[in-house]
This record gives sequence, C-alpha cells and structure tokens, in this order.
Amino acid sequence: MSQIVDKVALYETMLRIALERADIVVNKKCATDVLTMARSYYEDGVYFRTSGDLVNALVCFSYGHGWLDAGVRVGALQAQQRE
Repeated sequence: MSQIVDKVALYETMLRIALERADIVVNKKCATDVLTMARSYYEDGVYFRTSGDLVNALVCFSYGHGWLDAGVRVGALQAQQRE
C-alpha cells in the first residue's frame, strides 16, 4: 500500500510543478484548453486522493501530465527548466 501512496504523492507534486512552469508559446486558445484540462485533472486527483481513492488519483495526475506533455509536443506550451 505504501508504494501507491508514494507514487500518488510523487505524481501530484510533478504535475503541480509542471503546471506552475508551463508557459503559453503560440495558439493561445489551444494552450489555454490544454492548461484547463491539465488543471482539471490535477484538481480531480486531489479530490480522489483526499477521498482515499488512490488509484483514480494516480490516473488523474498521470492524465494531467499527459495533457501538458501533448501541449509541449504540439508547440502550444513551453516548459520552464529548473533553476
């Protein structure tokens, strides 16, 4: 059980940081839609985590990160590098 708890915490942190570092590059409508979806998955993940549903929390955090990755890959978003 501790493995999923650790993984949920890691993925939640990774998505939160990625959302903080995402910048719109081009196509503001597309980029905004991608950010909205990623943030929605983050919020859903937090809800599921606090409700004790760790599997769905992990799924949401993973999907949210996938949305950000897609936004970067199509060129709508840019991820800031760590300082």
